[in-house]
Amino acid sequence: MTAIIDIEAELIPRAQQRWPDAVVRDELDNDLLSELPTIQFEQLPAGGDDGVRLARFLVDMDVYAASRAEAFTLAREVHAWITGQLRGSSSPTAVIGRTGCLTLPAVRPYENTGLRRVGATYEIFCHPA
Repeated sequence: MTAIIDIEAELIPRAQQRWPDAVVRDELDNDLLSELPTIQFEQLPAGGDDGVRLARFLVDMDVYAASRAEAFTLAREVHAWITGQLRGSSSPTAVIGRTGCLTLPAVRPYENTGLRRVGATYEIFCHPA
Protein backbone atom coordinates (compact mmCIF):
# COMPACT_ATOMS: atom_id res chain seq x y z
CA MET A 1 0.00 0.00 0.00
CA THR A 2 1.35 3.40 -0.92
CA ALA A 3 2.23 5.89 1.80
CA ILE A 4 1.00 8.84 -0.25
CA ILE A 5 -2.11 10.56 1.07
CA ASP A 6 -3.50 14.07 0.65
CA ILE A 7 -2.16 15.59 3.87
CA GLU A 8 -3.96 18.89 3.31
CA ALA A 9 -7.30 17.09 2.99
CA GLU A 10 -6.42 15.24 6.19
CA LEU A 11 -5.54 18.36 8.22
CA ILE A 12 -8.24 20.78 7.07
CA PRO A 13 -11.36 19.03 8.43
CA ARG A 14 -9.61 18.18 11.70
CA ALA A 15 -8.52 21.79 12.21
CA GLN A 16 -11.92 23.15 11.14
CA GLN A 17 -13.54 21.04 13.84
CA ARG A 18 -10.99 22.30 16.40
CA TRP A 19 -11.39 26.00 15.39
CA PRO A 20 -14.99 26.40 14.17
CA ASP A 21 -14.75 30.23 14.20
CA ALA A 22 -11.82 30.23 11.76
CA VAL A 23 -11.74 29.47 8.06
CA VAL A 24 -9.39 26.55 7.39
CA ARG A 25 -8.23 26.00 3.83
CA ASP A 26 -5.43 25.11 1.46
CA GLU A 27 -5.81 28.02 -0.97
CA LEU A 28 -6.56 31.63 -0.13
CA ASP A 29 -9.67 33.44 -1.29
CA ASN A 30 -9.60 36.82 -3.04
CA ASP A 31 -11.71 38.23 -0.22
CA LEU A 32 -9.41 37.14 2.62
CA LEU A 33 -10.18 40.23 4.75
CA SER A 34 -13.77 39.06 5.19
CA GLU A 35 -12.64 35.57 6.27
CA LEU A 36 -10.42 36.31 9.25
CA PRO A 37 -9.05 34.46 11.01
CA THR A 38 -7.90 32.00 8.37
CA ILE A 39 -5.65 28.99 8.89
CA GLN A 40 -3.93 27.75 5.74
CA PHE A 41 -2.20 24.38 5.34
CA GLU A 42 -0.02 23.83 2.31
CA GLN A 43 2.08 20.75 1.58
CA LEU A 44 5.60 21.63 0.47
CA PRO A 45 7.17 19.81 -2.49
CA ALA A 46 9.48 17.86 -0.17
CA GLY A 47 9.42 14.97 2.26
CA GLY A 48 9.58 11.32 1.35
CA ASP A 49 8.43 7.82 2.14
CA ASP A 50 9.83 4.41 2.95
CA GLY A 51 8.45 2.89 -0.25
CA VAL A 52 6.04 0.75 1.71
CA ARG A 53 3.73 2.60 4.07
CA LEU A 54 5.25 5.48 6.05
CA ALA A 55 5.43 9.02 4.63
CA ARG A 56 7.06 12.20 5.89
CA PHE A 57 5.21 15.33 4.79
CA LEU A 58 6.45 18.90 5.15
CA VAL A 59 3.57 21.28 5.69
CA ASP A 60 3.49 25.06 5.89
CA MET A 61 0.90 26.52 8.23
CA ASP A 62 -0.05 30.19 7.98
CA VAL A 63 -2.47 32.10 10.15
CA TYR A 64 -4.03 35.31 8.83
CA ALA A 65 -5.70 37.59 11.35
CA ALA A 66 -6.65 41.23 11.87
CA SER A 67 -3.75 41.93 14.22
CA ARG A 68 -0.29 40.57 14.95
CA ALA A 69 -1.37 39.53 18.45
CA GLU A 70 -4.38 37.61 17.14
CA ALA A 71 -2.26 35.88 14.48
CA PHE A 72 0.38 34.84 17.04
CA THR A 73 -2.22 33.60 19.52
CA LEU A 74 -3.90 31.37 16.96
CA ALA A 75 -0.57 30.21 15.50
CA ARG A 76 0.54 29.13 19.00
CA GLU A 77 -2.70 27.18 19.41
CA VAL A 78 -2.21 25.45 16.05
CA HIS A 79 1.42 24.74 16.96
CA ALA A 80 0.37 23.06 20.22
CA TRP A 81 -2.28 21.06 18.37
CA ILE A 82 0.11 19.81 15.66
CA THR A 83 2.98 18.98 18.02
CA GLY A 84 0.76 17.61 20.79
CA GLN A 85 -2.77 16.45 20.09
CA LEU A 86 -2.44 15.59 16.40
CA ARG A 87 0.37 13.14 17.16
CA GLY A 88 -1.05 9.62 17.48
CA SER A 89 -4.48 10.53 16.10
CA SER A 90 -6.27 8.76 13.29
CA SER A 91 -9.11 9.15 10.82
CA PRO A 92 -10.75 6.67 8.47
CA THR A 93 -8.01 7.45 5.89
CA ALA A 94 -4.79 8.11 7.84
CA VAL A 95 -2.88 7.56 11.06
CA ILE A 96 -0.69 10.45 12.18
CA GLY A 97 2.49 9.31 13.88
CA ARG A 98 5.29 11.61 14.89
CA THR A 99 4.96 15.34 14.32
CA GLY A 100 7.54 18.06 14.73
CA CYS A 101 8.19 21.72 14.12
CA LEU A 102 10.93 22.66 11.64
CA THR A 103 10.45 26.44 11.85
CA LEU A 104 8.68 28.04 14.79
CA PRO A 105 5.74 30.42 14.29
CA ALA A 106 7.01 33.81 13.15
CA VAL A 107 5.73 36.85 11.31
CA ARG A 108 5.78 36.33 7.57
CA PRO A 109 5.41 39.22 5.16
CA TYR A 110 2.14 39.71 3.34
CA GLU A 111 1.31 42.40 0.82
CA ASN A 112 -2.07 43.31 2.35
CA THR A 113 -1.46 45.67 5.26
CA GLY A 114 -5.04 45.13 6.49
CA LEU A 115 -4.07 41.84 8.10
CA ARG A 116 -1.13 40.02 9.67
CA ARG A 117 0.39 36.65 8.82
CA VAL A 118 2.22 34.27 11.16
CA GLY A 119 3.50 30.97 9.86
CA ALA A 120 5.53 27.88 10.68
CA THR A 121 6.69 24.68 8.99
CA TYR A 122 6.03 21.19 10.31
CA GLU A 123 6.96 17.62 9.51
CA ILE A 124 4.22 15.06 9.84
CA PHE A 125 4.81 11.32 9.63
CA CYS A 126 1.76 9.28 8.74
CA HIS A 127 0.47 6.22 6.94
CA PRO A 128 -2.84 5.14 5.45
CA ALA A 129 -5.36 3.71 7.90
